[in-house]
Amino acid sequence: MSKKIVSFGEIMLRLNPPGYLRIQQTDSFMASYAGGEANVAVSLANYGESAAFVTMVPANDIGQSAINSLRHWGVDVSFIVKGGERLGVYFVEKGASQRASKVIYDRKHSSVAESSFNDFDWNAIFNDADWFHFTGITPALSDNMADLCLEVCKMAKKKGITVSCDLNYRKNLWSREKAKGVMSAIMPFVDVVIGNEEDAYDVFGFKAGDTNVIDGKLNRDGYRDVAHMITDSFGCSKVAFTLRESISANDNNWAGMLFDGNDCYFSKKYPIHIVDRVGGGDSFSGALIYALHNNFPSDQAIEFAVAASCLKHTIEYDFNHVTLDEVRNLMGGDGSGRVQR
Repeated sequence: MSKKIVSFGEIMLRLNPPGYLRIQQTDSFMASYAGGEANVAVSLANYGESAAFVTMVPANDIGQSAINSLRHWGVDVSFIVKGGERLGVYFVEKGASQRASKVIYDRKHSSVAESSFNDFDWNAIFNDADWFHFTGITPALSDNMADLCLEVCKMAKKKGITVSCDLNYRKNLWSREKAKGVMSAIMPFVDVVIGNEEDAYDVFGFKAGDTNVIDGKLNRDGYRDVAHMITDSFGCSKVAFTLRESISANDNNWAGMLFDGNDCYFSKKYPIHIVDRVGGGDSFSGALIYALHNNFPSDQAIEFAVAASCLKHTIEYDFNHVTLDEVRNLMGGDGSGRVQR
C-alpha cells in the first residue's frame, strides 16, 4: 500500500445562491464545505490514495459537519484537532457571460488561523507519509500560520517527505510584499510548485513575457522562463502552471504546463463550458500529485492533471467527483459528452 499524502489548511463553509442568482437577490443559500487543501485531499482519496487532511475546527456541530463531509469522501480525518471559536465562511456568486463570478470571505479569527505548531502532533501526522501539500492561502491566514508552515515544511524536508505548494495568491489576505517575504523563506523546502499565470508575478514578481490574462493571450516561452526563474531561485524540482484563457465567465480554454527540471511539457487545450469554476485549480493540484506520486512520465502527468481539472469545471461545488476512467477517457480524446450506457 502506498504511503499517505498529508495536506494542511483551512476548511470552510461555502454558501452560494441557487443557480445564477446574485447574493443580493437570494433568500436562501446552498451549503457545502471546501478549502484549497481539503479539495486536494478529496481528489486524492477519490483516486484511491491514502489522503489525510489536517486542520483545526471549532468544537461544535458546524465543525463536526465539516469533518463529516471529508470523512464521507474517504479522507483520513483522524488528525483534525478541535478548538478555537469559529469555522471560516465564504460566499460564492456564480458569474455568467460577461458578469464575473464573485467570492466574499468571512474567515478572520477562524480556528485554524488562531492555531499554532504545537496544537498538532506532527510526528504522528508524518508517520508513514511521503508527501505533504499546502497552499499559499494557509500562511496568509495569520502570522501563526506563516510560522507554522515554515516549521512544518522544514520538518517534512528532514524526514525526506516530498513537499508541494500551490501558490494561490489572495490579495484580500496579504500584500504582495508580505507574500514574497513569507513564501520566499518557505520555498527552499518545497519540491513541487504549482501556480497559474498570475501567482508567480503576484508572489515573486516573476512575469511571463507577452502574456495578458484579460485578453487570454498566452506565451509558452514566457512560462518556460518563469519556471526556470522559480527553480533557479529556490531549488524546486518541478513547476506546474495552469493556463487559463478566459473567453467569458461561462467559457474558458484550459491547459497546463509541467517543467521537470529538464524539459517543459504542455498539455492539450480543452474548451470548457463551465458549471462551477471554484476548486478548478485545486483539482489540478490533486490530480498532478496523484500522477507524480504514481510515477507517471512528465508528459502524462500534466495531461492527467489538466484532463481531471477540465472535468471538475463541470461539477457543482469545490470537490472533484470524477473517476480515474473518466479522466483517462478524456486524456484519450473522448470529450464528446455522449451518454455512457
